[in-house]
Amino acid sequence: DDLTRKAKELMKENNIDIKNVICHAPYIINLANNEDKRKYRFAIDFLKEEIRRVEKLGVHYLVLHPGSYTTLDLDNGINNVINALNEVITSNQNVKICIETMAGKGTEVGFQLEHIKRIIDGVKLSDKLLVCLDTCHLNDAGYNMNDFDSFLDTFDKIIGIDKIGCVHVNDSKNSIGTHKDRHENIGFGFVGFDSLINVIYDKRLDNIPKILETPYIKYDDGKSYPPYKFEIEMIKDKKFNKNLYDDVKKHYEN
Repeated sequence: DDLTRKAKELMKENNIDIKNVICHAPYIINLANNEDKRKYRFAIDFLKEEIRRVEKLGVHYLVLHPGSYTTLDLDNGINNVINALNEVITSNQNVKICIETMAGKGTEVGFQLEHIKRIIDGVKLSDKLLVCLDTCHLNDAGYNMNDFDSFLDTFDKIIGIDKIGCVHVNDSKNSIGTHKDRHENIGFGFVGFDSLINVIYDKRLDNIPKILETPYIKYDDGKSYPPYKFEIEMIKDKKFNKNLYDDVKKHYEN
């Protein structure tokens, strides 16, 4: 409770509206595989608890990875996610679950918009569901982030643009369609700075929270530092800083 109070004070000091704050569910929740009934039950119960926690904080959004089907197949995986969410979601919860678009690494569910559409259609209280777009995952899944307007048109046809709850802004260490999921710093990957700026400033996503999920920068001396202050400056100025690595190192070591 002390941490909650501190967080709320910090938000107030920085003019952050709690309505724009997004929580992320832990990765241990896997709703897509029900072969081990005990583990499936654990995932469902854990998500219920997580929603309660987020509700208590006064946060309205919770991002969720749909999970991996592992020993099953894709159809079974999608059905397991639907069944789990039907058990978890209640009509009186204020928290919206934002299903994240995935890269399609291994046996992940949710790397095609059609998967997410099926989940939304299968969940009875689907008004409690939204989508979290992740630019690295979308690139790695085969969606072209260099033509984001066309992607949004496609999204609108399949799911509906009003279902976008938030955006994870990431560059990607891998080229389009590689199903890898390795985030890169803004402008240093295969998506590129200009494309990410277009995503961030797209008029159709005006009031949607955007979150940086880029990695810490690792240096040859074994040290690593967070680049966010500098990446946010780049985004605000709409100007790529090719000296990001040097500037970050200087900032933290002086």
